[in-house]
Amino acid sequence: MEITAVQGDITEQTTDAVVNAANRAMRGGAGVDGAIHRAGGPAVLEDCRRRFPKGLATGDAGWTTAGNMSARWVIHVVGPNRNRGETDRGLLLSCYSRALEVADEIGAATVAFPLISAGAYGWPKDDAIACALEVFRSAGTSVTEARLVAFDGPTYSMIQDALGHDHR
Repeated sequence: MEITAVQGDITEQTTDAVVNAANRAMRGGAGVDGAIHRAGGPAVLEDCRRRFPKGLATGDAGWTTAGNMSARWVIHVVGPNRNRGETDRGLLLSCYSRALEVADEIGAATVAFPLISAGAYGWPKDDAIACALEVFRSAGTSVTEARLVAFDGPTYSMIQDALGHDHR
């Protein structure tokens, strides 16, 4: 699997699937979750309600339509909220591995990932990057590209550094 990094808006990625850093309720929210629901339109929320009437557990993943986005699917994951005392790194690793498993189930070969839990949930960005790369480098998956999408320049630079790329 090729691991790539881009700076930009995850909702504008032309991949088979985009990963949403969702909350347990699966009804939209702030940050990446809000952006995906806004870009995908009401079809994403309708699919969430239908497919996940009770939401999802922390560390788990599931898929819905991507609605109006160019991606075909949204893979929703619920990361640990470090700001609320959820510090089990295994839950964050599970988000990345479960997202790849769901991608395999639906036939998504290219998947765009945000840094799960590294925004409003307070997970340190360097460790969120390390978790993603740990899973990506060891996963047995049919996914051909795992793309880490950084919204801002400093985060993109951190990802590039972790990948060992020169980003001048």
